[in-house]
Amino acid sequence: MNGMHWGEALTWTAATVGCYVVGLGARRWSRRHPLANPVLIAIALLAALLRLTGTAYADYFRATWVLTFLLGPATAALGIALARNLAHVRRNLGGIALGLGAGSVTSMVTGVALVRLLGGSRTVALSMLPKAVTTPIAIAISAEIGGQPALTAALAIVGGILTAIALRFTLGRLRVTHGHALGLAAGTAGSGIAAAYVAALGDGPAAFAAIGIGLNGLVTALLAPIFAAWLR
Repeated sequence: MNGMHWGEALTWTAATVGCYVVGLGARRWSRRHPLANPVLIAIALLAALLRLTGTAYADYFRATWVLTFLLGPATAALGIALARNLAHVRRNLGGIALGLGAGSVTSMVTGVALVRLLGGSRTVALSMLPKAVTTPIAIAISAEIGGQPALTAALAIVGGILTAIALRFTLGRLRVTHGHALGLAAGTAGSGIAAAYVAALGDGPAAFAAIGIGLNGLVTALLAPIFAAWLR
C-alpha cells in the first residue's frame, strides 16, 4: 500500500471503532436498553459517514481489511469460555442437542416459508436459508447452494441484531432466564452479534453461545443442501 492507502485504511478503521465506541456509550447511557444495540448504532453512523463522504462500500471494505481479518480470531476467542465450562456442557448434552436441532431446522424452514409466502424468488429463499449462521459460514453456504452471498451476509447481520434486541425480552416473557439457555439461543439464532451481547453476562452464557455458533454452522452446512435440492 502507498501512503495514501494506508491513510485511508487508518481513517476508516478508526472511524469504525469510534462508531462502535459511541454505540457502547449509548448502551451504558440507556442502562442497557435492548434497542441501544452498539452494532446497530455503529452501522447507522457508518452508513451516514459513507453517504456524506461519497465513499463506495467496496472502498470502505478494502480499507477496513484488518477488522474483517479479526472476525475469525474474535469468534474463536469464545472457545476460551467454552473450555472453562466443559463440565456444564457435558451435563447438558441432551438439551443442547435438542434445542440446537430444533433451532436450526426452524430457522431454515421459517425463512424459506416466509420468502415463498411473500412471493420471493428461489434465489432469495436460498439466500435466506443460512441466515442464522455466523456471517463467514453463512456466506460460504450461500455460495455453495446457489444463493446470493452478499444478501445472505446482510440477512445474517440483521438477524443477529434483531436477536440481540429481542432475546432477553422474548425469553423473559417465556420465563426462561438461565444464562446457559440465553447463550445457546443467542448462538443458534443470532450468531456472533447476539453472542457478543450475552457474553457480557459471564463465561457460562458465552460458552453456550460458542456451542450454538459452532454446531449451528455445522448443522446448517449439512442440511442446507438438502433444503436447496428440495426447492428445485
